[in-house]
Amino acid sequence: MLSRAVKAAIRVRTPREIRTARRPRPHQCWGHLVAAPLWPMHGANLGTLLRTCDAVGACLAVPPFGWVDEAIARGNTLRKPACVHRISSPLRWLTAERQAGAAILGVELADEALRLADLPAARRRTIMVLGHEATGIPPEALDLLDAAVEIPMIGTGSSLNVAVAGSLVLYKLAGLL
Repeated sequence: MLSRAVKAAIRVRTPREIRTARRPRPHQCWGHLVAAPLWPMHGANLGTLLRTCDAVGACLAVPPFGWVDEAIARGNTLRKPACVHRISSPLRWLTAERQAGAAILGVELADEALRLADLPAARRRTIMVLGHEATGIPPEALDLLDAAVEIPMIGTGSSLNVAVAGSLVLYKLAGLL
């Protein structure tokens, strides 16, 4: 519990102060951090994840499913253009990114996965791969991962939804946690 002296010291920043403290210029497209929910099941997760991408200066890479554009448009509460790229072939794209030197990190329950608390901030271009909500990252894509990160859970569920899991990992990779 906070003491009264500490409580009195809390001051809410104005919107102008918040904008001034943020990055001085918009992030550049295809920056060093990319969230890649390449096998999504629920459209609502894409809009939420897009909001997190904006918050941490990341881009969002999505498959070309017809419903994805509508889901992103519905979920984009930013009311401005967002950094979204359509990936026609997830496996070919991941292979090309890896060959170009990007780190490919999967959010997955896997043997020898790194715990989220131990995940260092990204120091080079990093692609954070998220799988299907029910089946995870496909086996052929698991072979392309450099590492996997696991989000420990105490409750009865085995995983979080894609938007929540992706948001936690993005904040950690961006060095904001």
